[in-house]
Amino acid sequence: MIKWFSLGFWELIARIVLRNRILMLSIIAAITVFLALQWKNIHFTFTEANMLPDDNIANVEYNAFLNKFGEEGNLIIIGVKDSTFFTPKAYAAWSKLMNTIKKNQEVDLVVSLNDLKKLQKNEALETFELVPFVDESKALDSKYLQTIKKELFNDLPFYEGLLFNKRSGSVRSAIYMDKKIVNTKARKTFVLEKLIPAITTFEKETKIDLRVSGMPYIRTLNAKTITDEISIFIGASLLITSLLFFFFFRSFKATLISIVIVVIGVMWSFGFLGLFNYEITILTALVPSLIIVIGIPNCIFLTNKYHQEFKVHRNKAKALQRVTTKIGMATLMTNLTTAIGFATFVASNNNLLLEFGVVTSINIMALFFLSLILIPIFHSYLNPPKERHLKHLDRGSVKKFMDWILKTIKTNRFSIYVASIALLIFSIIGIYEMRISGSLIEDMPKKEAFFQDIVFFEKEFDGVMPLEIMIDTKRKKGVMKLSTLKRMEELETAIEEIPELSKPISIVNLVKYSKQAYYNGNPDYYELPTSQEQAFILSYAKNATANSKENLMKSYVDSTGQYARITTFMRDESGDQIAKIEAEIRKKADKLFPKERYNVIITGKALVFQKGTGYLLDNLLSSLIFAFFLTALLIGFMFRSFKMILVSIIPNLLPLFLTAGLMGFLDIPLKPSTILVFGIAFGLSVDDTLRFLSQYREELKKNNWKIKKSVYATFNESGLSMFYTSIVLFFGFSVFMLSSFGGTIALGGLISLTLLFGMLSNLMLLPALVLTLNKTLANEQEFIEPKIDIIERSDEEIDSLTNDKK
Repeated sequence: MIKWFSLGFWELIARIVLRNRILMLSIIAAITVFLALQWKNIHFTFTEANMLPDDNIANVEYNAFLNKFGEEGNLIIIGVKDSTFFTPKAYAAWSKLMNTIKKNQEVDLVVSLNDLKKLQKNEALETFELVPFVDESKALDSKYLQTIKKELFNDLPFYEGLLFNKRSGSVRSAIYMDKKIVNTKARKTFVLEKLIPAITTFEKETKIDLRVSGMPYIRTLNAKTITDEISIFIGASLLITSLLFFFFFRSFKATLISIVIVVIGVMWSFGFLGLFNYEITILTALVPSLIIVIGIPNCIFLTNKYHQEFKVHRNKAKALQRVTTKIGMATLMTNLTTAIGFATFVASNNNLLLEFGVVTSINIMALFFLSLILIPIFHSYLNPPKERHLKHLDRGSVKKFMDWILKTIKTNRFSIYVASIALLIFSIIGIYEMRISGSLIEDMPKKEAFFQDIVFFEKEFDGVMPLEIMIDTKRKKGVMKLSTLKRMEELETAIEEIPELSKPISIVNLVKYSKQAYYNGNPDYYELPTSQEQAFILSYAKNATANSKENLMKSYVDSTGQYARITTFMRDESGDQIAKIEAEIRKKADKLFPKERYNVIITGKALVFQKGTGYLLDNLLSSLIFAFFLTALLIGFMFRSFKMILVSIIPNLLPLFLTAGLMGFLDIPLKPSTILVFGIAFGLSVDDTLRFLSQYREELKKNNWKIKKSVYATFNESGLSMFYTSIVLFFGFSVFMLSSFGGTIALGGLISLTLLFGMLSNLMLLPALVLTLNKTLANEQEFIEPKIDIIERSDEEIDSLTNDKK
């Protein structure tokens, strides 16, 4: 045992792996079976991404609102804008559609033209009663339907903005789902298996195109698109990276080995999701594809080293052992830094990012062990590489490119520095052009029909993204006080003057409608009652607001009468203006509602999402600093030189600045999807830095601390692997641009660009900096001598390690 450890840690690992091949394969097979059994626990999220921590004030206020009024996103709207709608055939089909939807147990309430109720005064009972707006017995009369249309658009202002647009003539129905099932699988079942088939039937019968939207509908189809794309990403990333691997090595068997390794990695990634009981979100859905994209470069790095060693001495067993002993530490460090790049999301204090960071970083380290174990074992069972498999080491086009880089480093480092400074200045200018997006639906697939429906409702009804205002009167039945209603009306007037918002809905609308009904439906009386009228009109209204399923306004006052709710909707393009809109509403609310008597909360999904974007942006810098710090510790572990730490960080900061600058010039906003780019890209880009510096440390000792010779030897030894892996990562992340989600497209494209910049920076700027600062960086005293001694053995002794004697 003492003799084993004296050989050095990595040689010990190589001996254990190659001498216990069957045991190692059995352990991996057992782990794979165990994790495959966890797949049954995988489930998809039924809620939107919340980027804020639970204790953030915006989340606290939003949850307080939900506790009083339940899930806000329970409204599905079906709209139509067609001149033939008010005809007997179309109206009959519409009534049939609405009645079909109403019968489903998932539906709490349907407000539609066919069963629309209008308030009518009942003097005997001193209340308002709801009577049918449409006489169904006359619905086959086209003239009657035109009369109904005229009355709806001219005499019922209560429903304007809710059920119709007076300017354009569009009509819609409001379907309120049961709040208890909005965030469950039942919502998905209702939308996909009941609602959409019913709508399709209507469209076939009438040839009228219906528009459907609302948060339950949007969330369901959005989630379905994410699920459908998982298989596309896995297939495309596996195909592209495998083709690149084969192009580099020209070996079907080596390519098949890499495919097997990443497929096992993908199986493990799903297994860890199930084991931890994590939901599949828009982020964790990317993990399997990330495993493929990150795993193939591991295979390239190890396979390339195997070919390099075999070309030198033509001994397979010796080459396989040296793959582990020579680059085991470098491979560990590169995978560790990649894992760190993802692990920084754990520090965000957000469950969505925490789960993504945990499962990704664990799977990256699992991939490292899979690659380090399986590549030597699989190749030990295969014949040695043939000459055609080794030609990639001297391939003309790649070799010319690498030679040009090396020549530039040797003779023209000044131009590298000038170009780097110019790109930095360019980046800083672009960074000042960057903007932040608070849009809730900006990343949704714009080519999908449901996104076009969102655009329709934004145009016709001023948006579908809810913004909520909750007013606490601090006393029971305080909402129905005329003074409170007048304050609410004034606030609603201010909201209507904000161009980005729709007409608000609240109990004020019902009270106004009550006065109109009291005066026999005259629309001129659609207003709050005067102080003289309030006694009898409000008593009518209170009787009318008794809890019943037909009461449209029951969701706008809580059961105690202490809390009132005002709902407005916002256009998607107003996401950037949410902070300004909130400030305008807050200023008016503070003026109208004294804090000693009222408490006003402004919330809603759109607002929480925007604040989540800001929170992520605030945490981006701290997460990157955390990643830099951990990377610096790793560099410090390898070198005892603060200057070497700076040299390692600079080539990886420049690509991040370049990406940020391009985002500014190309008007790609900072949003949750693009903010993630920087942490991921840094973790991947710094891999090349560690590969170079790890090899550089070894070359210094080999070459008696001769700087130039060591740098050039390092470039020749690791440059090709750095190029190969970077190209695979570039095209691998480009696969995400196949997505229909704008955020995923931006994530893939920006990471690809950052990694391309990172490759060039690490191949050119990093060696140039090392050479320029060689007098201080090459001091032998600044390095820790590694405890690993690679012992040369005879070919026969090496062969005995794998029982592969020739």
